[in-house]
Amino acid sequence: MPRVGKRGFSWVRRALFGTVLVALLLIGGTAVRVWQAARDDDRPTADMIVVLGAAQYNGKPSPIFQARLRHAKQLYDQGVAKVIVTAGGNRSGDRYTEASAGAQWLIEQGVPPSSTLAVGEGSDTLGSLRAVAAAVQARGWHTAVLVSDPWHSLRARIMADDAGMAAWASPTHSGPIVQTRLTQFMYIYRETGALLFYLLTKTPADDIGGTGLR
Repeated sequence: MPRVGKRGFSWVRRALFGTVLVALLLIGGTAVRVWQAARDDDRPTADMIVVLGAAQYNGKPSPIFQARLRHAKQLYDQGVAKVIVTAGGNRSGDRYTEASAGAQWLIEQGVPPSSTLAVGEGSDTLGSLRAVAAAVQARGWHTAVLVSDPWHSLRARIMADDAGMAAWASPTHSGPIVQTRLTQFMYIYRETGALLFYLLTKTPADDIGGTGLR
């Protein structure tokens, strides 16, 4: 049986080192992109404001979802768009979809019902955005300002573009997700993995950690 000489071992070590280095650079570069996108706040005039869904409890949006909805209403009041589209389906046994709970919350806060559109389909970000794109196509709407959490902005924008919409992101900077640096680091870590998974597979990483980052 032939023995592997010192040169052979040296080549293997270099190959392994190179592979690890490339992987670290890819992960680190993606994390930096997620962090940079989280700091951006693009709010051009668009056809619609799209609020990505999060948990709701018997029709009441969770604190994370309420923070997104509150920010969307601020954009609406500033004239960014004339309609707010709420996105997101429901889980087995739920009476309400995330979209319907979000639209009802907006109406209770003074947004006219005619200025809301609930698209209650999709169990993940990609599915929700595809459902929105299909629902608004007949209305001739193509441009969207996306509202979600800061760390979700980059992946959501990429998915919206892939779904056929021209999208910008105006993330919320309030709510439980941005309260502590440890929370922020945790979500950047998870979102980096979810984004890399999507870029590699073009499929969503569903419900990572059960936190609503989909």
